[in-house]
Amino acid sequence: MTESDADAPDGLTPEEERQVAVDLFNHTWELLEMPDRTPAQDDRMLHAAHASRLHWERVGTPTNLAVGEWQVSRVYSVLGRAEPALYHAHRCLALCDDGGVEPFYVAEAYEVLARAHAVAGDRAAAAEAEASAWRIAERIVDAEDRQMFERDMASLPR
Repeated sequence: MTESDADAPDGLTPEEERQVAVDLFNHTWELLEMPDRTPAQDDRMLHAAHASRLHWERVGTPTNLAVGEWQVSRVYSVLGRAEPALYHAHRCLALCDDGGVEPFYVAEAYEVLARAHAVAGDRAAAAEAEASAWRIAERIVDAEDRQMFERDMASLPR
């Protein structure tokens, strides 16, 4: 298989591809919220997050890509896997910087970076990322977005 074959569409229309990305994102979130997942459910959660991000790469906006990286990092953090959590948190931040996304998404990128650093045991880096998240969050104007951000921040490992 050539590189171009690997990147070729899989027969989905852009609308179908968007729906697959959304459905996989939502499925990942349902698994994240489960209090007692099995190892098989952990695997499914991780694969669904990566698959959602892949589909967004084909049809998404910079915001969609950043949110995909955010979710992948969040999953790795929940699974206690610091190195890939940090990698994807940094990818999320880079996409935010490149794509000119809204402050909510930038603040969430720093939230997931703080989470990943906490999982890695680096409290100083976690605190620095958390402070950056709060600074950027001052520019969040939508009340629902602000509420979601505050809920995510309250769930950071301490």
